[in-house]
Amino acid sequence: MKGFKGMVALLTAALVLVSFQAFAGPDHTEFVKGPFKKGQDVTKVCLECHEKQAADVMKTAHWKWEGTPNHVKGMEKSGKTFGKKNMINNFCTTVFPGPDGIAHESCSKCHAGYGWTRSKFDFNDKTRVDCLVCHAQKGNYARGAVGADVDTKAMEKGSMNLELAAQSVAKPSLKNCGVCHFYGGGGDAVKVPGLDSTLEGASKEQDVHMATKAKGGAGLMCQDCHKTKDHAIAGRSSQMAHYEAKVECTDCHTGAKAPHQKSKNKAILDKHTASVACQTCHIPTISRGQATKTMWNWSDVGKNIKAEEEFDKETFAKHKGTFKWNMNYVPTYAWYNGQIERYMLGDKIKDASKPVNITKPAGDINDKKAKIYPYKFYTGTQPMDSKFKYLNTFQQYKELWVNFDWEKALVNGAKSPEGLPYSGKYQFVKTQSWLSAGHEVAPKEQALQCGECHMGAKRMDWAALGYKGDPMQVGGRTAEKAGKKKK
Repeated sequence: MKGFKGMVALLTAALVLVSFQAFAGPDHTEFVKGPFKKGQDVTKVCLECHEKQAADVMKTAHWKWEGTPNHVKGMEKSGKTFGKKNMINNFCTTVFPGPDGIAHESCSKCHAGYGWTRSKFDFNDKTRVDCLVCHAQKGNYARGAVGADVDTKAMEKGSMNLELAAQSVAKPSLKNCGVCHFYGGGGDAVKVPGLDSTLEGASKEQDVHMATKAKGGAGLMCQDCHKTKDHAIAGRSSQMAHYEAKVECTDCHTGAKAPHQKSKNKAILDKHTASVACQTCHIPTISRGQATKTMWNWSDVGKNIKAEEEFDKETFAKHKGTFKWNMNYVPTYAWYNGQIERYMLGDKIKDASKPVNITKPAGDINDKKAKIYPYKFYTGTQPMDSKFKYLNTFQQYKELWVNFDWEKALVNGAKSPEGLPYSGKYQFVKTQSWLSAGHEVAPKEQALQCGECHMGAKRMDWAALGYKGDPMQVGGRTAEKAGKKKK
């Protein structure tokens, strides 16, 4: 009997080890030997076995920061490439350097490579691929605040062990992805609603997918939804021109796992899905873990404004301007057909008195491909060239962030290789963006009920969505079309 129990214990241990290795991958302790002084030293060792993987990475948007604009309405067949590398937004605006070639190093900190601190970065050098930012699980691996390399100061202090980090490589964890994606826009929870560091310890109520199984969630990792092939990662940012593959709820929730099968209201719920995205009902409020930025006013840079706190977040920084935040609030709803309308660098602004749409979902009530999705509606102000009528590119460090000098910041920004000419005169214009909400799916018990959208509820702006009234009373969009045909 003891022998049998011992065998069971041995088999159980073996299964646990196999399961762990399936996630963690083979132990690299014997393959990777230090000491290492910089990130490229590690990459050179990785390349001894993984040269193909490095080559694959270098074909992706995570490496190139650009791609064909297959997400932008009207630009699908463009032969040019666009991405973070040469686009503008209304957060930190651009990653462009000034005339001295110094890039926004806090941006290149999240580039999947080492050394992009100058305009002339060698995108063909495999030794510059940062394997550890996605794969290190131990050693407190971190990138430095500047220099686009490992955090050498942490290494000197002994708080980071580069050799241990290199030996601990495994499939990416939530923390690996989050070290960049949680902090987009210059800080935790700034940019994408519901995508922030609180997901690392999320409860089931915050996110049924990301919460651990011990907390009642599914315990998913990012790549469970964002499928990866040859290091190209699926996902469509509502701000980016290019995507490498789509992520849909129906990638998992189909067939035997199709939604609403046990619901007594299955017929009416399924009817809704022709016009309403899954996220609309299953993400009733956004940014439930912590507050997200909803406004950024660059025109207040350099002013002496008393900073106050909103949801424990700063509302003013002298080098960035004023901000607004919100938390656990009802999203804005809009039609989306799988494409976006995007302001591209150099686009002329026809009417400076109206807000400039930086990124907006394409589609409307008459578009058969479009569905209603939830968004974070985000606003701001930023400089526009008064003569050329386009949004200016400007150098943030150090003319703006240290000297608070808009004139020099605009002059230097124009001298960047990717910059736009500056006429010498500028003015501030309002901007706005719609950022899609796809994380923080709530438990099914918290999905929206009929009365939260219909029967006088204020959640949906039916007129803005193109309806004549509550579709429960006036009919859905098929009824709207029928009415138009009769006329």
